[in-house]
Amino acid sequence: MTGTVERIHVAPTPGAPPERVETVRAVAGEGLEGDRYFEGEGTFGGGEDRAITLIEAEALDAAERDYDIDLEPGIHRRNVTTRGVALNHLVDTRFRVGDAVCEGVELCEPCSYLEQHTELPDVEEALVHRGGLRARIVETGTVAEGDPIGPTTE
Repeated sequence: MTGTVERIHVAPTPGAPPERVETVRAVAGEGLEGDRYFEGEGTFGGGEDRAITLIEAEALDAAERDYDIDLEPGIHRRNVTTRGVALNHLVDTRFRVGDAVCEGVELCEPCSYLEQHTELPDVEEALVHRGGLRARIVETGTVAEGDPIGPTTE
């Protein structure tokens, strides 16, 4: 399992458009600095199990190919867009994202909120079982675009 961080997005307040950042501090038990969940806000509430969300660039490519849905960067509302790593396999697994260590909690299945927010019909269906991963941050570290995603040394 190896991959890379392609893009990083944070939304400072609930419902705010995600903003691209080149680097972010991932804080254990808290979330990504500057993101709504770090502040304990957001549609799904705060909590360490929602500290960071990831989605595969390949899943976004498939949604465009299979459903003709072009999800602009960040509009999917996930924090980290990855490339080259199968996120569904990381549930209950510790892995490194840049300098931070995360643990996969559950698949981040799409919901009607995403479809309402994007106003893209079929986006929920397009991302079923490929909507990403919710993870907790277990070791604080910096995450930057281009950073590796891979196994921990434990």
